[in-house]
Amino acid sequence: MFIVFLRFTADQARAAAFMPAHNAWLQRGFSDGVFLLAGSLPPGQGGALVAHGLSEAELSARLRQDPFVEHGIVRAEVTPVAPGRVDPRLQFVLGPQP
Repeated sequence: MFIVFLRFTADQARAAAFMPAHNAWLQRGFSDGVFLLAGSLPPGQGGALVAHGLSEAELSARLRQDPFVEHGIVRAEVTPVAPGRVDPRLQFVLGPQP
């Protein structure tokens, strides 16, 4: 599982032009079952994602397809997380248990 921060760069003003494509990219991640959460950081800072079910290399490849990343509007910061304890509603992120 990964927490991804999409931090705005100095090119933040260009975000509006790429927002529809960015939203379509996000929707693909949810449709594929890879993204569990997407949301905004405090105003002017960017956004965040929680992703699971893929390797870090696969996530990096997916992030490069985000129009915001591709056009330098955000910088992606990926942090791996190894869940050890979860709310029962999130049990699936632990994978199959013996």
